[in-house]
Amino acid sequence: MPSQEDARQTALHLASLTGGDDVTRLAAARLLSRLSPVDATELLHEIVALVYGGFEPARVSLSAFTRALEREAAQIPYAPQLRRIAHIADLPEVETMFASGPAAQEYDEDAAKRADAKLFTQSLGHLKVEARLTRNPDQLARLAVASNPEVVRNVLINPRLTEELVVRIAARRPARPEPLVEIWHSPRWSTRPAVRRALAFNPYLPPDVGTKIVPLLSLADLKELSRDNGVHEALREQARVLLQVARPAR
Repeated sequence: MPSQEDARQTALHLASLTGGDDVTRLAAARLLSRLSPVDATELLHEIVALVYGGFEPARVSLSAFTRALEREAAQIPYAPQLRRIAHIADLPEVETMFASGPAAQEYDEDAAKRADAKLFTQSLGHLKVEARLTRNPDQLARLAVASNPEVVRNVLINPRLTEELVVRIAARRPARPEPLVEIWHSPRWSTRPAVRRALAFNPYLPPDVGTKIVPLLSLADLKELSRDNGVHEALREQARVLLQVARPAR
């Protein structure tokens, strides 16, 4: 079973990798896939303990692991079992990383499409190209409110996009879940604390994604989230659990 020292070495290894977020996420997925479900659960427990103990490299590895659990689940055959194992082992900080079901609020897909149709008359192909290449900040901001995730995906790679606008997209309400998930999948923007916060506090974000973001928030954000009745109950409970984990480390 992985010890805290094993977790420390794992965190140092993942933090030392070059090549960006995608590289660390895939490395984390491969590591988890090689472990037994029980050992994987224990490793995640130790990584969380290191994060709240102030070991900075663990923050990088926790981000890699949570993103791997959401995006690379196919590479981790036992991923669906981890929540149950964490429950049996009484590791709530791991158990609460997994949630399912609809978001706290939902924006009807047909209503979203009608709203897009009122804003945009061009073809989807034209909008995607414009989103990726436009130099006009006003046009970029206009395209950023699209509900179509393909348009938003191209907005996110526009070199003129600013963090301020991404935060606005992440916090937008009502919102379809797909554009919000695109932001979480963006290696350029999902590492930004302000973007993570905006996503986590958005009641339209699916809880299975939200519970992968919450462990990456600051203590101040966790305190606020734990009291926010607008977000999914799974995220509030997770914030409360993590605050309990953090308390002995203070």
